[in-house]
This record gives sequence, structure tokens and C-alpha cells, in this order.
Amino acid sequence: MEKLRKALEKVKKEVEEEKVEIGPKPQTQEQPVTVLSKVSPAYTQSQIYEVDPLFLIDNHCIGISSESMEIEFYKMLRTRIIQKTEPNGWNTIMITSALPGEGKTLTAINLALTFSREFNHTVLLIDCDLRQQKIHKMMGLPGERGLLDALVDNRPLQEIIVWPGIEKLTVISGGNTITESSEILSSPKMKSLVSEIKSRYSDRYIFFDVPPILSAADAVAFSPMVDSILMVVQASKTSIQDIKKACDLIPREKFLGFVLNRHKIPTKSYGEYYYRKVS
Repeated sequence: MEKLRKALEKVKKEVEEEKVEIGPKPQTQEQPVTVLSKVSPAYTQSQIYEVDPLFLIDNHCIGISSESMEIEFYKMLRTRIIQKTEPNGWNTIMITSALPGEGKTLTAINLALTFSREFNHTVLLIDCDLRQQKIHKMMGLPGERGLLDALVDNRPLQEIIVWPGIEKLTVISGGNTITESSEILSSPKMKSLVSEIKSRYSDRYIFFDVPPILSAADAVAFSPMVDSILMVVQASKTSIQDIKKACDLIPREKFLGFVLNRHKIPTKSYGEYYYRKVS
């Protein structure tokens, strides 16, 4: 228990050290400075609520911790995504699955956290499951307002975007739910919103957590709005038949690939494999 407590305290300290001051710092012409720090979004254009890193870890949001073994897999996934999207100028990614319970929301959160560690990019994570909002619950964020507040009630983006106290990451999750979700996600208002957030920051990646393909029409309806698509499949659970059905319903030219979730690898063999490959 003492070892675990120290590890959690270390994570919390890392998060504290990565926080930045809101607003630009003045620079003089007499002392020009070459900025090599990470690029950060304008937090003054969002609601501020600092998450508890221990809460994130308890909910398996391991992207917050550099101590996690799994973080290396997310870093490799991040590298592959950047290699496939940057040459095409793509920055909007829909994360979905074939069926419920395959871990797409947790994958979306951990990918967003991992991308926020990357030097050149900022991240916006959007909960597009309009029937059941989960991201704010898993991250310990307030959920008074979300995507529907912008699409239905015309709330400005700065009222629904939350900065969770993690540098270069912002989140939209919460608010009301609706059963006619596929109609909302394919609406002209949604198209306009995606276009606005896509072009607001040139260095931004936007991840959309969308309901499973075979459980609702949402993913199929929303797919024309994004540049690319990732599908989460669960090891030893998702059938080949369901994967094929899901793949047939999304645009092939936008499909980046699969994320194999809950695939267990012994710690020792993982460590030997990883360090042997990079040495």
C-alpha cells in the first residue's frame, strides 16, 4: 500500500508541474526568445475545473501517468495515428466500436491524454454519445452542459468546453441526453460545429467518442463529418462477423484501423520485447 501511495503522489506532482499560467506572458523586443515549450490552448475560452489524477487512475484513465506500463502502447498508437493523418491534413477522428462494452470511451480518454503529452499538438475530446454521456463521469468532471447545449440551445462553445487542469487538453461532455441522436449528429448544425472546431487551432486533434456501429445509427450518420475513424475491438470477445458487419457500414477511405483492447501481455515479456525493439 505504501508503494502504491507513493506512486499516486508522484503522478499528482507530475500533473501539478505540467500546469501553465492562463494568458500570454509578455516578451520584450530587447530579449527575443525562441519558444520551445508545448503549445497550449486558450483556457480563458473554456470552463475551468481541475480533475483529481488519483480519480483518473482509479477509473483506468492511465494516460495521466508516466508510470503506467500501458502508456507505451498508447504512445505507439499515437505515433501511428499521426503518421497516417498528418500527411493528409486530417485532425478529426471518430472513435467507435462494433458493439457496446468493448472499451471505446476509455480508449478515447486515454488517447486524448496521451496526445496531450505530445509536443506539437493540442487535443479536444468530445462526447458524442448523446443517449448516455460517460466521459465527464469517468474523468470526474462536472456534467451540467454538453454537446446538445450547443446544438439545440445555441450555447457558445466557451460555455460547454471544459479545461480539466491538464495542459493542452479540453473536453466537451455532459448535459442533456436525447433519443433522436443520429438525427442530431447528422444535422447541418453539427456539420457547422465540426467545421468550426476543426479550423480553430491548426495544431489540434479532435477525438469524437461515438456510440457502437451495430447498436445505433449514430456512427454511420456521423461518419461523413470526420476525417478518419478508429474502431475498438475487445480481445476474445468481438467476433469476426460483427467486425465485418461494422466495417461494411463505414467509409473505407476514412478507416485508420483497429485498436485491440484488453489484450493481456505478461509484464516480463512486454518489458523484454519493448526494450529489445528500441535498443
